[in-house]
Amino acid sequence: MHGRRPTMTSRHGMVAAAHPLAAQAGARLLAQGGNAFDAAAATAAALNVVEPFMSGLAGMGFATMWVGAERRIRVLDFVPPIPASFPAGRFNKRSDLERGPLAIASPGNLAGWCELVKSYGRKSLAEVFAPAIALARDGFALAEFGAAEFEENDPLLRKYSALYPAWSRNYQPDGKAMHLGSLLVQSDLAQSLSEIAAEGPDHFYRGALGEKVVAHLKALGGTLTMADLDAVKTVWREPLAASYRGLTVHVPPPPCEGFQFLLTLRLLEGLDLASLPKDGPEHLDLVYRAIRLAAGERIAHNNPGPDKLAEILSDASVERLRRRLTDGEPVSGPTEQWTPQDKEDPAHTTSLSVADSDGNLICITQSLGSPFGSGVVVPGTGLCLNNFLYWADVQTGSPNRAKPGDALAMCMSPSISTRDGRPVLALGTPGSYGIMQTQAQAMVQYCDFGLPLQEAIEAPRARLWDGRLVEIENRIAPETIAELVRRGHDARAFDVGWTMRCGGMQAVAVDPETGVFTGAADPRRDGYVATP
Repeated sequence: MHGRRPTMTSRHGMVAAAHPLAAQAGARLLAQGGNAFDAAAATAAALNVVEPFMSGLAGMGFATMWVGAERRIRVLDFVPPIPASFPAGRFNKRSDLERGPLAIASPGNLAGWCELVKSYGRKSLAEVFAPAIALARDGFALAEFGAAEFEENDPLLRKYSALYPAWSRNYQPDGKAMHLGSLLVQSDLAQSLSEIAAEGPDHFYRGALGEKVVAHLKALGGTLTMADLDAVKTVWREPLAASYRGLTVHVPPPPCEGFQFLLTLRLLEGLDLASLPKDGPEHLDLVYRAIRLAAGERIAHNNPGPDKLAEILSDASVERLRRRLTDGEPVSGPTEQWTPQDKEDPAHTTSLSVADSDGNLICITQSLGSPFGSGVVVPGTGLCLNNFLYWADVQTGSPNRAKPGDALAMCMSPSISTRDGRPVLALGTPGSYGIMQTQAQAMVQYCDFGLPLQEAIEAPRARLWDGRLVEIENRIAPETIAELVRRGHDARAFDVGWTMRCGGMQAVAVDPETGVFTGAADPRRDGYVATP
């Protein structure tokens, strides 16, 4: 009402995703007797079709889930290590790996989707992939966000003469630019998904489809090999957890960088934010300072071992940082990688949350890296490949300098929160290094100020950058931004009230007493909630 999205509820399951057709694909699996794991994989595969610039089977990601039958949280890691073939010594700056065949890391998303279905699903891979195959084969009309992505990235990709022809033939075969309402048909992708549905993931990782990918990359000067694809394995991990306002918030452990999100919450836990005016300078100043301090710890101790991680999240460390948080002196420092990066943030990621009536709850965050990943589309397959080696630290002198075989630190944070040992919230967002920032901001709105889930996601957010720079959606009052400047932030307003630079959050809340699910989808993208 009153210009806001309504609260969506159900007792039979819920899917929140970044596109209506993808959310509907997941809901279709629930309606057909599948569970949350089938629906999550179906939603993820459908996003490959309707958000080809954001994620796909050639990307990578994490899933955090509550498994109802086992009454426990599990994490599925489908971020493969840096390929053994990666020629790390060739590079000394991040921009060398923004696009092209050398930027491509081993794809993990397909392995993750298939592992979810194999381990916990009820449906066959053919049933799970059927909605995505139909969308790719029949086509769909671009909505506003998708049209904007094509309009923005077409001229950027034209600069890469070795990559653009295959990309353009795949996404605009008649040579016409894509706009709102343009029909996007992806016959080659439909065929690839159909082959995988029939033959299983080995068709990609050890078979003919993978051979096509490797051969094309070799022709472009890439180094990825079939041995790199064969080495891809999903890993089940124990979650990392921290308490916040009566919740226990669970995220993937390192090499996932979600511990920054937990550390931010730990710092804020000791403050009475609820007593402050919501979206006022006192509230925002403390949240931004906590985010920057937590980011500094993550960057200084990237991919920490268990002992170091325990130290970072310990009461003593939190108290030390909290004293800095509340001392009133400006906080300055990096938010991205070891050395300051350009403010431009090309990460394109998507997140989805799914619940079912069997008590399962799952949050997936997956990505291609940059818009359309590496920009490499393999002819005849419909596959757009990631550029995740752009997120490997190759900078000379960095203590985190990447080597072949290293774990790839990943700025994602799909979360499941429990209360008294029962699952109550799945929440995740895209946004590169801003993921851990914007999730913390939304949790404060939801937990401290008591906003309904949809309103908490809609509330104004900010993106912090290296140094003291913070950009804030312009729905925050100008006098509040001026006061933040006085307090030492290089604060400025975006020229819009809603921007995907502040994420694209999807969430599902569960009332354990009534069994009612509440879904919420971010209007900063084409987010949507669907029910069976």
